[in-house]
Amino acid sequence: MLTLSPGDMCEVSLVTYEVTGRVHNRGRNAVVLTLQDGAKISYLLIEERETLQYQLYRPIDGRLDTPDEVPSEMELDGRTYYLDEEYVGSVTVTGRTPFMQGGEQYVWQFQSDDFALMRIEWQNGRFMLYEGEKVITADVKVIRAS
Repeated sequence: MLTLSPGDMCEVSLVTYEVTGRVHNRGRNAVVLTLQDGAKISYLLIEERETLQYQLYRPIDGRLDTPDEVPSEMELDGRTYYLDEEYVGSVTVTGRTPFMQGGEQYVWQFQSDDFALMRIEWQNGRFMLYEGEKVITADVKVIRAS
């Protein structure tokens, strides 16, 4: 899964996606794949820790002013998210992604009490916000890899 790249196909929770982009954080052994199913775009975070961890995200509208002002608690649609992890890393980019060039990327990962996820990324002066959920390993399959 960590080697998937644009042009490959994968299935997540019984939905078939084309991989259209890839952001690789070598320092964390993590990849964020841009997935497309028709007009719908999602993002699959794959991180190798003791086992492969999967999180599926969709972009949300929101705005923050500076990376210094990302709070440790955020409320969205009546749900409170708590900062779970914060890190900075150098990323490489391939294909269509929210950030069209590699470089230093700041990431904040949040989790709510009911296990919903939120992810904030900042790179080159631009923020991206996502909400999502964890996906079990059995629900992720490679269909075609180059």
